[in-house]
Amino acid sequence: MSPAGALIAAEIERGGPVSFRRFMEVALYHPECGYYRRGRNVFGKEGDYYTAEQIQPVFGILIDSLVEALAEESGLGNRFQVVELGSGRAEMAPFLSRWRYRPVEIGDLMPEEISGLVFANEFFDALPVDVARRRGARFHQMRVGLDAGKFVWVEGAPVADEQEEYLHRYAAAAADGAWVEVALDALRWVERIARSLVRGWLLVIDYGYTERELVRFPAGTLMSYRRHTASEDVLAEPGERDITAHVPFTALERHARRFGLEPIRLESLASLVLRIGERDRFARVLAASSEPEAIRRRLQLKSLLVGLGETFRALLLRKGG
Repeated sequence: MSPAGALIAAEIERGGPVSFRRFMEVALYHPECGYYRRGRNVFGKEGDYYTAEQIQPVFGILIDSLVEALAEESGLGNRFQVVELGSGRAEMAPFLSRWRYRPVEIGDLMPEEISGLVFANEFFDALPVDVARRRGARFHQMRVGLDAGKFVWVEGAPVADEQEEYLHRYAAAAADGAWVEVALDALRWVERIARSLVRGWLLVIDYGYTERELVRFPAGTLMSYRRHTASEDVLAEPGERDITAHVPFTALERHARRFGLEPIRLESLASLVLRIGERDRFARVLAASSEPEAIRRRLQLKSLLVGLGETFRALLLRKGG
């Protein structure tokens, strides 16, 4: 059993099945044996998966161009800041450093005041979630137990009040028997961002669903990734695999409005890339000093338009005048 698994197993043996949120928290963020805390490189060819931030320099140039347009619109001048949530290997830093760039990781405090852009690329999908299953009019907790040394799902009592409110607000369309993630941590991060953002934007790039699309996921959206292979067995090898849940974009939008963040648009990543490229017909992105580099950039742009561009979405919200 993995070191993170041994910690979770001991906790179960002491007090019974744990919430999936607790399982995911230890598996990903335990300071010594969590997947993101062990110091290994989880990104790119030698890691477990790619994000848009590994498609460099094209992705960096595109986001820098977007930030440039937002900074011009804001009128903030040299006061414009960029705060990146979940910066990973800081691959965006070279492109965003001219905007008073600051990375913020899970566990860090948000800056007290931000004027500019909060950028979250594949941040919300890695936040711990609870899991519930619909039984008639009620939702029941899906917890993690231990059977013969293996982690298993255990159906528990009806969910707590806060989870019940979330589910009836954002997952009312779930069918009987459906599994649904409860993304309360995501909503709390929206609140933190809104409290810090005095004036500017929040840009979320991630995979997810709207309220109408929830019916497409009767078994929930949890997935794990290792060595570029996806698996639905999210209980296997905690600490050794990434675990993700699709982002509930409707929940983020509605919750954000309560704290002064107004949704501007929700679109595919491909649509966002096309809008950015319209400013100069991709001249800046495709400018290269050699033909091999020009080919590499064209292939990277294609990946953002056709590959990741069709899977990921971009949600832009604004606060202030």
